[in-house]
Amino acid sequence: MKSWKKLLAVSVACSSLLIAAPADAAYQLNDEVKNPPAALQMATQIGVLKYKNSAMTNAQNKDAIVVLSFGTTFKDQRTKSIDATAKAIQAAHPNAKVFTAFTSHIVIKHIAEAEGSCDYMTPEETLKHLMREGYTRVALVSLDVIPGMEYKYDVALFHEYKTQFKAMTLGTPLMYWQGQEEQRDDVMEVMQSLHLPSYKKGTAILLMAHGTPDPSNAYYSVMQAKLKAMKRNDVHIYTVEGWPRLEDWAGKLKMHKVEKIILMPLMMVAGDHANNDMAGNEEDSHKVILEKMGFKVEAKLQGLGENKKIRNIFVERADEAWNALIN
Repeated sequence: MKSWKKLLAVSVACSSLLIAAPADAAYQLNDEVKNPPAALQMATQIGVLKYKNSAMTNAQNKDAIVVLSFGTTFKDQRTKSIDATAKAIQAAHPNAKVFTAFTSHIVIKHIAEAEGSCDYMTPEETLKHLMREGYTRVALVSLDVIPGMEYKYDVALFHEYKTQFKAMTLGTPLMYWQGQEEQRDDVMEVMQSLHLPSYKKGTAILLMAHGTPDPSNAYYSVMQAKLKAMKRNDVHIYTVEGWPRLEDWAGKLKMHKVEKIILMPLMMVAGDHANNDMAGNEEDSHKVILEKMGFKVEAKLQGLGENKKIRNIFVERADEAWNALIN
């Protein structure tokens, strides 16, 4: 192993500090590094995060899986995407109780206002409920698409609550590894799992992602590179709140004599952004903007969670968190 790699990652000799090495870590410290500080351990935690509380070793196992989702106010999408994924995870893990928590407190509030009640709790409320009910081992599963700001919330939850349980893990989001040395290529797998039909020349597909001010916005460039490797030069990714934006592609497509554009969301649910920002009839919707530029536009409203192949990938992410929890 190259020496610079040996300077990164977590030494198993430091379990006395109660910060466990992450499962599936890509790097490990050189054996010459003795008693590395907690900050170094924390900085090198990557992949599936894992914590085991030595003070609760003798506690009886009672297992739960908490599925973490941003949530949506669109009831049908909760059923088709989020709930369908949670049910697939439950089916794969019949010996654990699966709970779904929404990280968006605002979404929970709006659901309660619109529907009279909300069956979903925040992650904090869910974990406190598990503590009261005597659950001792908890696997956190993220339904985030990339490791952006929402996933950082998940990581913060893991570190805040891990000492309250006998064991806790946190799985990776849909796309995490990018095919770097000795790691799988999540991005390529997801791109290949999308329902991307082929069209005749003159038609392009625009995939609308969310976007983020976080540096993880760079994942969209990686996705574009994978699409290019798949020879799908007719498929382009843009974001609502990041880069690239719709205008970064619209002019280029016009120059290349594209006549028709297919709009599709690259989000867990086809919720507010998909129905309004992308496919709405308001003057500033992406559909209307493109139509005014002379394009024929067709919008396909399907969240990633409606795609069985994508749900299966989320089940694999849950499997990884579960296996790290019980081993």
